Amino acid sequence: MEPKKREKPCCAAKALRRVRRIEVGGVVVGLAMLDDILADVIDSGITAETAIGDELIKQVKIYNYIPKEAEPLYRAALLLDYQNEVKKQ
Repeated sequence: MEPKKREKPCCAAKALRRVRRIEVGGVVVGLAMLDDILADVIDSGITAETAIGDELIKQVKIYNYIPKEAEPLYRAALLLDYQNEVKKQ
């Protein structure tokens, strides 16, 4: 799946409004563009959990630094956030 081309924020204030906080391994981190990424992956129709996790990590890494050794923690946190987002719909 090719990630959508997203509009770049015009200023720091707008960019900050596009940061969503999630808990990763007991630490709260802010991830840029997460709302857009979650919406894209939900709309993609991907059903396999492994593929969903792969796509979330791939897209989040476009806008955020994720240390290689922390990827499993980020994957688990992103999948949980994804599942919560799906339940809201």
